[in-house]
Amino acid sequence: MPDKPRYRFETRVIHSAQRPERWEGSTQVPIHQTASHLHPTAEGLSDTFAGKSTDHIYLRLSNPTNRVLEEKICDLEGGKGAVVMASGMAAVANACMALLRSGDEFVAGTSLFMSTYLLFTQVFRKYGITARLVEPTDTGAIEEAINHKTRFVYLETIGNPRMDIPDLVAAGAVAHAHGVPLLVDNTLATPYLCRPLELGADVVIHSTTKYLGGHGAAVGGVVVDGGTFDWRSERFADFAPFVDRKGSLAYLDRVWREHHINFGTTQSPFQSYLTVLGLDTLVVRMERHLSNATALARYLRKRPEVLWVNYPGLEDHPDREMAERQFQGKGFGAMITFGLKDQGTCFRFIDSLELVCHLANLGDCKTLVIHPYSSQYVSFEEATRVRLGITPGLVRLSVGIEAVEDLCDDLGRALEKSR
Repeated sequence: MPDKPRYRFETRVIHSAQRPERWEGSTQVPIHQTASHLHPTAEGLSDTFAGKSTDHIYLRLSNPTNRVLEEKICDLEGGKGAVVMASGMAAVANACMALLRSGDEFVAGTSLFMSTYLLFTQVFRKYGITARLVEPTDTGAIEEAINHKTRFVYLETIGNPRMDIPDLVAAGAVAHAHGVPLLVDNTLATPYLCRPLELGADVVIHSTTKYLGGHGAAVGGVVVDGGTFDWRSERFADFAPFVDRKGSLAYLDRVWREHHINFGTTQSPFQSYLTVLGLDTLVVRMERHLSNATALARYLRKRPEVLWVNYPGLEDHPDREMAERQFQGKGFGAMITFGLKDQGTCFRFIDSLELVCHLANLGDCKTLVIHPYSSQYVSFEEATRVRLGITPGLVRLSVGIEAVEDLCDDLGRALEKSR
């Protein structure tokens, strides 16, 4: 039989993992809302527990609806296996903890999502684990921070909210030269813009809550294993049982078997169903997100009330060239930060918006705004906020897919009222 054609990304995002023939002709994945699954024989259940089959046992372990989402995202990222989880932070935590033991260290960029930063600098510290934070765009600093205790390098494709773009090819080469894997949070770029596994990363993480789901309806996360890192080195001798069991997917097996299952970070089948629905329109949504973001960044730069605009698509952004190269020339992300006079001005601006939604999320098809200094980072020490670039005058805008003219009008009216 001839080989099945390898469809383009725009086609696979819709058709990947589709099995209508198994779903009684349904073109939408069924929601398998069940706590456990029937096994006809005792031997069959024993084989499944022993890992000899991939049958489902119990929702905390796996689920047919969740598996469809795993297969779809795995295909889009070019991985060899994936596990969906209850939230993006569950994915971040499990992805890292599968590699860490008391006394270990890892290297991460300073430009991190707020909860990731707290996990790395506060929670892990309680267990004797050290995060060495460096500038993510400084590959030399990444290399200098690696030592014999280092277990991995961790970066975000687009820093949140600093909007910096690390060189994933160079970072991957440095990590591999020192015998450690590169983990990349690809939430803000999505596989439409960037596929880190193709650039040298070993593991990709997403908050599926954001652009993959796209509608602010479902919370979730996923860990995707590229299956290319060699876990048989002396540094990772503790991986031996997982290598013996799953070979190239030893890492994902450890994430799933040792952490995901035992911490109970299970994704609800209904949340997976909603995310699968959202993925169908990822490409067309991202096209609009990206074009709107570029237009709004240029509009905001012209406004006299706006002191500065930080967006990788602007010609003078320091990481524009890197973004063009790593994002295949498709765009520069859909998040913008910009500066107003002070916190009071930011509050007046946000309170005057009528179309743009004020809430703590991003990646929605609606345009969203937040004042990070007084919300997500309100409990941070001032010195830390300064180091992370979180200032009283900073506004973060997650650009949606509405008519860009309406967005400009709404932002313009709110800026006038904020004076």
